[in-house]
Amino acid sequence: MTAESPLAIEASGLVKTFGETRAVDGVDLAVPTGSVYGVLGPNGAGKTTTIRMLATLLRPDAGSARVFGHDIVREADAVRGSVSLTGQLASVDEELTGRENLILLGRLLGHGIPAARERADELLDAFGLEASAGKLVKNYSGGMRRRLDIAASIVVTPRLLFLDEPTTGLDPRSRNQVWEIVRLMVSAGTTILLCTQYLEEADQLAEGIAVIDRGRVIAEGTPAQLKASVGAGSLHVRLLDPAQRPQAERVLSARIGTTHLEVDPAALSTPCGDADQAAEAIAELGRNGIAVAGFSLGQPSLDEVFLALTGRPADEDAETATTEERVA
Repeated sequence: MTAESPLAIEASGLVKTFGETRAVDGVDLAVPTGSVYGVLGPNGAGKTTTIRMLATLLRPDAGSARVFGHDIVREADAVRGSVSLTGQLASVDEELTGRENLILLGRLLGHGIPAARERADELLDAFGLEASAGKLVKNYSGGMRRRLDIAASIVVTPRLLFLDEPTTGLDPRSRNQVWEIVRLMVSAGTTILLCTQYLEEADQLAEGIAVIDRGRVIAEGTPAQLKASVGAGSLHVRLLDPAQRPQAERVLSARIGTTHLEVDPAALSTPCGDADQAAEAIAELGRNGIAVAGFSLGQPSLDEVFLALTGRPADEDAETATTEERVA
């Protein structure tokens, strides 16, 4: 780590095995200080195992890593003093109120009672939870629990926050709220390592991305660089009637090639770098009675990047999850 190019995380050749399964197989990472860095891949890719090693919760079987210059094995205590981890499952107590959870954590982390109460109130206000502060957490919605869980991770503001699948299972509104919280934390100086299987999430938040698949980093760069690496543009189409998407997929696949169904149930896209070809494809949809609400020709999505890099969609993960990540 140099003064000219400070890194929050430097990892080289990290390996972790569980029985016969090589969950992490030589991961290298370089995460700049003060950024959101995305580790992108499906369930079972090795993301959670990598985070656990970097957070000193698992000892690597091979390789090395430093967090703010501290070795994760030899200087584990120094690393733990700089980081916080929000995992896939909420770590708050359902039988306490939101305020009680944050005050308890403040006291455990060394705050006196007045300081713990003050910090709890600051976080409840910042995370939009002040109106529900006196409710038991078991009565919170999924989005409220997730926001409280992140708040609990920064009762003492960490230099580095590990976020592991922070928006899994959240509705779009709650997901956007979590994204805004992430942006605010980074603007205040916290470095964030974001592990996600949601390609849109990495595109929205991360300045740099490592794509990990089956324990290996298979590509790295900015979202724009990864999109450009596919080497072709994409035709993005949004239909008036989502029920017509299967028919539109058949038409576009026959006219252009492999078509990708996007998260939006009315949207789909296909690789296409030619404006005339795109115009003819839209016309063909019309001839087949398929109403188009809008279309654009531009860079491929990160979904398409993952498909190009791995040969399969990012959500094709049911059979690939490692033993460690199934229990995470």
